[in-house]
Amino acid sequence: MTITTAAPATPAPETVPDLETFSYGGGWQSTAALVLAARGELPFRTFLFANVSDDSEHPATLRYLAEHAAPFAAAHGIALHQLARIRRDGSTETLYGRLTKPESRSLPIPVRMSNGAPGTRSCTADFKIRVIGRWLKAHGATAEHPATIGIGISLDEIERANNRRCEPHERIVYPLLDLRIRRADCPRIIRSAGLPVPPKSSCWFCPLHRLSAWTDMRRTEPELFERACALEAHLNARRADLGKDPVWLTRRGAPLAEVVPTDNVLPLDFGDGACDSGWCFT
Repeated sequence: MTITTAAPATPAPETVPDLETFSYGGGWQSTAALVLAARGELPFRTFLFANVSDDSEHPATLRYLAEHAAPFAAAHGIALHQLARIRRDGSTETLYGRLTKPESRSLPIPVRMSNGAPGTRSCTADFKIRVIGRWLKAHGATAEHPATIGIGISLDEIERANNRRCEPHERIVYPLLDLRIRRADCPRIIRSAGLPVPPKSSCWFCPLHRLSAWTDMRRTEPELFERACALEAHLNARRADLGKDPVWLTRRGAPLAEVVPTDNVLPLDFGDGACDSGWCFT
């Protein structure tokens, strides 16, 4: 799909640009937005999926994208672009690769510190916001003619609308808020199009997972859970070499394998994290 801009010579600051895109995160809200766009109830014909990388995104999200979201978008004339973080040398950088790079000292994910609080993170900015921003600029977005980028924040999480940093070349809108759509409305919208409801969208090792999500992973995806345990151990081995305190993937201050139950009883979950359905991009 070729996108061109044809703005007036001296547009007013409030002029809506021709480049209208939607940030697709693979979760309930953005998939509901995809359905609404297919119906003509939202104006977006270009959806952008910033893939943190095939080794970092949850495999179920990537399967849903390939088997359901992408074919649905194509059938309704919607361009669903999958984007990646590209280095200056042309190679692709992955979040998991950055975490496990031998000489790296950075922790771009919000690992839990000894007091249970999440550390600072750069993963969302580096692997999602900036990746989409580069695509927008490459397709004509400028500070004078910003592109519209829709974010799938629903009415029940309206407070998140103020947490998204706005770049000079983009104009952020929240169409689900305008339609007063709540997260609970999204499965009905998705099923009405004949699509299955997507799984929770996040990186498989995200420290903002709720404890119930880790428990589900240990029970239903044991190999993926073991990879998360191995990643946590790898990070702490490197921190020990640097003389730093350990970090964790939950706020319980102990190794993941010790914190997550091995039986089938779901634990009480008092909000160990915020990654319920695509905290980064819904």
